[in-house]
Amino acid sequence: MNKVTLKFLLIASLLAFSSLGSLAFGAEDAGKPNVIVMMVDNLGWGELGVYGGGELRGAPTPRLDALAAEGMRLQNFNVEPQCTPTRSAFMTGRRPIRSGTTKVVWGMLYGLTNWEVTIAELMSDAGYATGMFGKWHIGDIPGRFPTDQGFDEWYGVANTTDESEYRSQFQFDPEVGTKPFIVEARKGEVPRDVKAYDIKARREIDAELNKRAIDFMERNVREEKPFFAFIPYTQPHLPTLPHPDFDGTTGNGHYADVLAEIDYRAGQILDAVDKLKIRDNTVVIWFSDNGPEYFYPWHGTAGPWRGNYFTAWEGSMRAPFLIRWPGKIAADSVSNEIVHAVDLLPTLGKIAGYDVPNDRIIDGVDQLDFFTGEKKKSNREGFIIYNNDDIYGYKWRNWKMHLVELENMNSEPMKLNVPRIYNLIKDPKEEYNMAAEATWVLPVMFKKIVGFQETLVEEPPIQLGTPDPYEPPGR
Repeated sequence: MNKVTLKFLLIASLLAFSSLGSLAFGAEDAGKPNVIVMMVDNLGWGELGVYGGGELRGAPTPRLDALAAEGMRLQNFNVEPQCTPTRSAFMTGRRPIRSGTTKVVWGMLYGLTNWEVTIAELMSDAGYATGMFGKWHIGDIPGRFPTDQGFDEWYGVANTTDESEYRSQFQFDPEVGTKPFIVEARKGEVPRDVKAYDIKARREIDAELNKRAIDFMERNVREEKPFFAFIPYTQPHLPTLPHPDFDGTTGNGHYADVLAEIDYRAGQILDAVDKLKIRDNTVVIWFSDNGPEYFYPWHGTAGPWRGNYFTAWEGSMRAPFLIRWPGKIAADSVSNEIVHAVDLLPTLGKIAGYDVPNDRIIDGVDQLDFFTGEKKKSNREGFIIYNNDDIYGYKWRNWKMHLVELENMNSEPMKLNVPRIYNLIKDPKEEYNMAAEATWVLPVMFKKIVGFQETLVEEPPIQLGTPDPYEPPGR
């Protein structure tokens, strides 16, 4: 046997041993980072200490402030004006106008059709265990639950948190009224009712979500399997009532008590990451799905920005966002560059190793090079603003153009004869129309609006109430 042949056999043996080892121990997934996404419900931009709130809002937020210091804090992260559309945007990387998920509805078929591809499905295809623990709100019938859309397991509620008030409301009739439940399910199962979602359960649910999420994390670390844990909490959505352990602890009312609880829940997840010794190989994202609550006494604040959810004001769309990935994302980094919720699907694709669907229009852009500091600028300069199915304006750089204005969610929309232009640096409250001195931005923004509308001709939107199975026309 000559030296060349011997060398070839040694290399072949090493490769074969390496392959067998990978099959036996799952080493092919060893380099895949875990991904944890915590989403709170209707927490305004100005609530956390690092965003100017904390003690000024009645409760310090030390754990989330520390998370911000350990990673990146976005000052210009943007969401949709309502719960359902933001969750749809995050799950699909597509603007909700494309998916028929532009608004919160009651008593009718809604949610993501099975044709849509979710981030959970992509994670699952990439070899991840996928678990969701919390509020869904993008489908409440068999075929449209989280466990039909890519999640291996789910514990939580299908719709919105104010349903927890139904059973205790004036003249509630259980014979005809909706009786919401907290449910659980495995992939492909019809969810099983666990217990009534009432006021008592409303106070306790976020603690239960964490317990389930941490168990999911522990199981998959033991099995050496990368995981995607999505934890969409119910707080501080109205009724903003704290867990009994936090009731009265701040002395500043229920909202401050809930703010303290929100910070504590994030800390529980972060402590579990450290206990499991997976900090360096885990991406942690924390953000809010909407601007603050509007209704007294549950109302919140967007800090310097104007407005609450269900509107196109900056306070409705600009939400807190924190991301940590040790060794990849620089600690204590802060940016005012524009990022949108749709960007998370392609960005996490680069991290988790899945391919973004190429058979449909994806609105999200990959922001990983921006997050890691390879680029100083975001890969997005702006986006069209929808509220329900209507175009309300466009946001571009530090400019905001309004075509329709809605003072608050109980007001009547006012269609403007002439667009109003605001500069968000000079005028964060959007009070002073600069159209007379900045008409140059109108053709820039209208060109972008027309460009977006052309994509809706190229790929016609799915209409609200469209049943499954759905296939786009002409396919």
